[in-house]
Amino acid sequence: MTLKIFFTKVKSKLWFSFVSNSQHTNLYPYIYHSFWYFLSHKSSKKVNTCSYFASQPNPGAGIGHQMANWIAGYWFAGVFNLKFAHIPFSSEKWDVFLGFGEGEVCVSDLVKQGFKKVLLPLFNENNENEIDLIQKIIASYAGKRIVFITEQDQSYMNQYGEMDELKRKFYTAKARENEKLIYSKDNFNIAIHVRRGDITIGQLNKNPNLLMRWQDNDYFVNVLTNVLKTIKIEKPIVIYLFSQGKKSDFHEFENFPNIVYCLDIDAMQSFLHLVYADLLITSKSSFSYKPALLSNGIKVCPKNFWHGYPESEDWILAEEEGNFLKK
Repeated sequence: MTLKIFFTKVKSKLWFSFVSNSQHTNLYPYIYHSFWYFLSHKSSKKVNTCSYFASQPNPGAGIGHQMANWIAGYWFAGVFNLKFAHIPFSSEKWDVFLGFGEGEVCVSDLVKQGFKKVLLPLFNENNENEIDLIQKIIASYAGKRIVFITEQDQSYMNQYGEMDELKRKFYTAKARENEKLIYSKDNFNIAIHVRRGDITIGQLNKNPNLLMRWQDNDYFVNVLTNVLKTIKIEKPIVIYLFSQGKKSDFHEFENFPNIVYCLDIDAMQSFLHLVYADLLITSKSSFSYKPALLSNGIKVCPKNFWHGYPESEDWILAEEEGNFLKK
């Protein structure tokens, strides 16, 4: 690690700690230059029409988390009537895979053209006063060439609000041209994502952030059992279990016929197969929630999750014990 990268990481951690400790205080907006700029330009009533809006995918997070950041930027660009600017993921192969960035201007290119980056405070998407403040900050820069950047991990709960656009990008991406699936079109393919890995470690050290994401194998067995009881399909059913670990970690699934354990497939191939499953059973994980947003199949998802679900017949919610929620 170079000295420059080291100091950049230290600076980022210190800033994140500062933001976390001050976010819910009255002094919080004052730590941003953009807020001070607004205070000195309150009289401006112009509409800002020449600026852009973007969100930085968290470089230290998984792809589901990074997509949530990117989608938040895309959504709020529309909310604030600004043009969207693209910031690549930490691994740009995901941009190509998802079709993100195609036909969009990059923040780095805008900066080269003379646009200035301006960091915005975190805001509560459901708080009208906080939204109004962000709108006023943006308006105060009217007439200037600005790229507004959200603070890291700006929340946007109902990410399905951009679902149609995400699908358009994904299904028209160049990456779709040479892809191969292990699924057979002659079968009805059920994919189950069982989140393990980091949250398994979280059970040992009692990390509350990871404890809330844990679901026992019994939950997925119950959901799958309910699916098989409910679904009426003439094709043969094949079940694909995507997770991490050893086959012996999932002995509860041994009684299901035609089950394929996908425990050594890389993240991108797993993501792809979750998208293309005829029926997808998700976990409390952004890694399977994002493929669900892209999927044209049936989705069965845990009711208690930190992102919202659209009210649609192809989205079925399950209670904590695995029973389907009655609509």
